[in-house]
Amino acid sequence: MMRPLTLASFLVVIGTLASPARSQSDLMKQAQGLFKPLPAQPPALPDNPASPAKVALGKMLYFDPRLSESHAISCNSCHMIGMGGVDLQETSLGHRWQHGGRNAPTVYNAVFDVAQFWDGRAKDLEQQAGGPLVNPVEMDTTTGHVVEQLKGIPGYAAVFAKAFPGTDPITFENVRRAIAVFEATLMTPNAPFDRYLRGDEQALDGRQKQGLALFIGKGCAACHSGINAGGQRYAPFGVVERPGADILPPGDKGRFAVTKTVSDEYVFRVPSLRNVALTPPYFHSGKVWDLRQAVAIMGNSQLGARLTDAEVDQISAFLGTLTGDQPRVTLPSLPPSVATTPRPKP
Repeated sequence: MMRPLTLASFLVVIGTLASPARSQSDLMKQAQGLFKPLPAQPPALPDNPASPAKVALGKMLYFDPRLSESHAISCNSCHMIGMGGVDLQETSLGHRWQHGGRNAPTVYNAVFDVAQFWDGRAKDLEQQAGGPLVNPVEMDTTTGHVVEQLKGIPGYAAVFAKAFPGTDPITFENVRRAIAVFEATLMTPNAPFDRYLRGDEQALDGRQKQGLALFIGKGCAACHSGINAGGQRYAPFGVVERPGADILPPGDKGRFAVTKTVSDEYVFRVPSLRNVALTPPYFHSGKVWDLRQAVAIMGNSQLGARLTDAEVDQISAFLGTLTGDQPRVTLPSLPPSVATTPRPKP
């Protein structure tokens, strides 16, 4: 299991990164050693091979609000395709107007994260896909009712049988597997930074390159590196200086709720920074709406660095180069309900 960075190891990594690039060529080589471009095709999921039929089913389930007890909330309600894979809310609205406890992370490129949710309680997309369905604050159904609901919609029988050949294909496990395969396709390749990592010197302008050099030199890349510019480890929020209670609510101790290990208090999965310009508000609390403010807070709390306005502007300009081609997804035609289909419950 990947452990969070300690303060000592964090500062060692920062020190390793802190030497400035000596030339544009050096900067590109340094970046290529720390980051990787997104591939054009999604990776294979362990023990869950993709097929066109499975992706098509997963897309239908992703958009179908009848999977929720109220028939009013779908996966897309909180992770909107076309809006950066988020809902642009501080915390998402769920069953009976309840609000979730944390900001909804983007579904885009989530397949490359080490785990899912802010506290990493789901090991992969398949586990994650089932969580909101049975969460009483979110979709408030049960595993049994999901199956009952889908079996009560006659048009789903043939779709499941095509995606999962065999007897009794409509199972909760297959629901999770299909949604996970579809979510894995929600990638945003070909960002300017991807093109830069592949050797296109002109993909970034001078200000963006200055931001990249600062991002590396100040130590941001100690956590936000790899293919997703983050998402690969856990780290405490407030390595050097804890932000205020409005941004870091004292009642949410992060990964501690999963591991019950004292050192995991206020530790969270480092978020991916891909498409970060599209996904406010920021942090697990969703309290910061300005990307520049988020950059300044991270400088103070994680690095102990009081970034100047110019440095914040340059780093923010670099972060804008992580916006890739957004998924183009046509809305599925969902099979209709019939008189015997289980009805919504308020």
